[in-house]
Amino acid sequence: MSWLSAGLAVLLGLVVTATAPHAAVAAADNPYQRGPDPTPASVAATRGPFATTQATVPAGNGFNGGFVYYPTDTSLGTWGAVAIVPGYSALFANEEAWMGPWLASFGFVVLGIETNSRTDGADARATQLLAGLDYLTRTSPVRSRVDPNRLSVMGHSAGGAGTLLAALRRPSLRTAVGLAPGTPGNNLNMSTTQVPTLLLSGQNDGTVTPSYVQGIYNTLPAGVEHAWAELAGNDHLSFTRSNPTEMRLLIPWLKIFLDYDTRYTQFLCPLSNSTGVSRYSSTCPLVPPGGPQSTP
Repeated sequence: MSWLSAGLAVLLGLVVTATAPHAAVAAADNPYQRGPDPTPASVAATRGPFATTQATVPAGNGFNGGFVYYPTDTSLGTWGAVAIVPGYSALFANEEAWMGPWLASFGFVVLGIETNSRTDGADARATQLLAGLDYLTRTSPVRSRVDPNRLSVMGHSAGGAGTLLAALRRPSLRTAVGLAPGTPGNNLNMSTTQVPTLLLSGQNDGTVTPSYVQGIYNTLPAGVEHAWAELAGNDHLSFTRSNPTEMRLLIPWLKIFLDYDTRYTQFLCPLSNSTGVSRYSSTCPLVPPGGPQSTP
């Protein structure tokens, strides 16, 4: 019995020795992996694992100021960042500010910009989004917290169209997210994009209709990762107020393409929770191009 006990102890020791370093190596392979292993509950939560703060951004630097939200933790290195622009005639402060602390708490620096004119078109919004990213990484007070190689853009309506145009202009972006992207008469063609793209639309949107968004989606090249989710019962303004279904899709997408964190692919490939989603298409397995990748 004593011999058997000793043998089991040695065997267990070998198992611990063999598995513990493997887990450490998997985490070390991706220095951008942040936070605990995700679960369906954590992805659906209104706040992530990181405490956040925010600051007001003054006008200038190519756009009309805005707000920046970011994790307070300085021990984990730099963070991926996303710049967000509102739609035609809208203010970020009124329509998208709810997203700032939510996204930042999952480990991103978030810049919400106000446009130089509330009537700026999609092209001008694209220019201002890219100016916002340049400000964020070069001269902003939080530039030391931002990884200049892990940047993304997002926008709603005309801002969503501007987001897609920004991706065409700057192929080094890690991802672009269009929320009901488009303006009447502006038929976006994304056939030359090199940026992984997520499109979110509303089933009941009469302004940027599902068929319009599908038209954009159909132009995305097969060699570039992309996805489209239609949110059941949502209209054009559903993206301008707190939207848990939107965030349940958006957070895994940003984690995959900004942090190369493939622990999150389980939520999108295939779609693990279709509640509130009336249509979904993607180019699974959604492998982020370039950079380190963690083990799912």
